[in-house]
Amino acid sequence: MTEDTAANGHDPELEIETAQDAAEADVEALKVEVAALKDQILRYAAEADNVRRRAEREANDTRAYAIQKFARDLFAVADHLSAATTHAPRDFADQVVKNFVVGVEMTQKELQSAFERNGLKRIEPEKGGKFDPHQHQAMMEQPGEGVAPGAVIKTLQAGYELHGRMVRPAMVVVAAKTGAADAGAAPAGNPYADADGDTAGGSVDTKA
Repeated sequence: MTEDTAANGHDPELEIETAQDAAEADVEALKVEVAALKDQILRYAAEADNVRRRAEREANDTRAYAIQKFARDLFAVADHLSAATTHAPRDFADQVVKNFVVGVEMTQKELQSAFERNGLKRIEPEKGGKFDPHQHQAMMEQPGEGVAPGAVIKTLQAGYELHGRMVRPAMVVVAAKTGAADAGAAPAGNPYADADGDTAGGSVDTKA
């Protein structure tokens, strides 16, 4: 300690060292604050990106499924046209009647084409097809000659899905399964399950 230090009661070296320590502490505090702000900014950016993605997804869904209610209103028209063409007489001499039937068939095809252009897919399982609970609704069971137990015998009403979302399940008749006493029969309680216990197609999707 010099005479000036002793006279003034100050130690310059100690003051410099103290100032350096304080500056280092301030720098560390600023580093912590910057890191916290950077983390906060990243979280805000991620949240903003999530909001943007969610808004885009909802907007896309709105555009994709906007016609769902309108399509439901046209299903009855499609059903009537399908029934008319199915039961229309095929052998007739009257040209007027023949032209009328052809016109109905063309109208039905054009309506189905309009459905397909807008993302509506017709679901009409063929005889012998596997029952799918996500697309089909079993209305009744019947003995199925030449059809595997649990398979579709007949489609009573076609179903429709819109961009993969079920709008109306196809109403079908399924082949009755025998009792569990038969060899390799399905477990009791699930008449549609396979012999190995697979329950695919084993129930009706009531949410469809």
